[in-house]
Amino acid sequence: MSLRSPTLEGFRAAFRRPSLTLAEIVWRWTVGATAAALFVFGLFEYLNTLPVTNGELLFLRTRHPYLVAEAIAHILRGSLNRAVMSALLAAFMLALLWMIVAAMGRIATVRALLDYFRRDVTANLSAGGVSEEQRREVASHVSTSGESSPWLALLRLNFLRVAVALAAGFAFVGAAILAGFASPDAHPQPGLAFSVFLPVAGLICYLLWALNWLLSLAGLFAVREGNDAVGAIASATALCRERTGPVFAVTTWMGLAHLVAFVGATTVASIPLGFAGVVPWRLIVAADIVVTLVYFAVADWLYMARLAGYVFIVEAPQALLAPSPLPKQGPPLQTTVDRNELILSDVPNLAVET
Repeated sequence: MSLRSPTLEGFRAAFRRPSLTLAEIVWRWTVGATAAALFVFGLFEYLNTLPVTNGELLFLRTRHPYLVAEAIAHILRGSLNRAVMSALLAAFMLALLWMIVAAMGRIATVRALLDYFRRDVTANLSAGGVSEEQRREVASHVSTSGESSPWLALLRLNFLRVAVALAAGFAFVGAAILAGFASPDAHPQPGLAFSVFLPVAGLICYLLWALNWLLSLAGLFAVREGNDAVGAIASATALCRERTGPVFAVTTWMGLAHLVAFVGATTVASIPLGFAGVVPWRLIVAADIVVTLVYFAVADWLYMARLAGYVFIVEAPQALLAPSPLPKQGPPLQTTVDRNELILSDVPNLAVET
């Protein structure tokens, strides 16, 4: 029986079901477009409410750095609190929108992937030498999401993801304060402060990624098995413990593919900047926007391929993921000479005499 690679199965599912990537793009870009529009319109509305006197306008026209900074500080004085409160309210509403829309998108994509692997791939695997017992094992993976709605579990998991991101932001502030203690104003040591801040910031980024990844994986079990938030996290942890190799392989290969896409998009986006003095700036901005959108689409496609790989790991029997046991060998071959064999005796005619 040939083994199946979860990474290749994830890519194959993403190729065969482009509608899943389209659904992922729709809900992600809906939230992103809402956030971008809210930021742009909010920024312009806030700037329109700022009073500018003739003296401040005169300072701005001088283009002197100190005078311009003083004019901007005087303009923003007294109104920055309103902007901060508005930004906090907008961030709260965007987080709520993301939690709801992300739950809807995850339910749709995971159920479609489960249906794909249980119907199409199971039939293909049966033609490749999978036994009847293993086909029953795949068919027995019936989701209980119809009996228990995964809505509340996904909302709680998304809330935990938002809480982790918020905690990471506070952790970065704490790391900056801690690094500031290493470089006091009396004896400034910026190199030492950077050396203290960098490893702490790296640890925070790793913990943020690990917790966000675990909570994202737990959403799969919330939809597939109808578990609550705690049960989904426990199931995700058990999957990582029992099938560490396949999960690590899918995560690593998809991460490398995402890194290649990011490097390629960054390289392509930097090319129009080299024509800044020749091409109009609007054309350069439009080209960079197009490259950015293409990169986001590729990143969403890779995310869907990674999710499909995880679904395959959960749905496929263990025999398809683990190497087949080696066949039992017979008794070891004798490689030494048997000194008791009569035909090898040194006495002449011994074999004839006997």
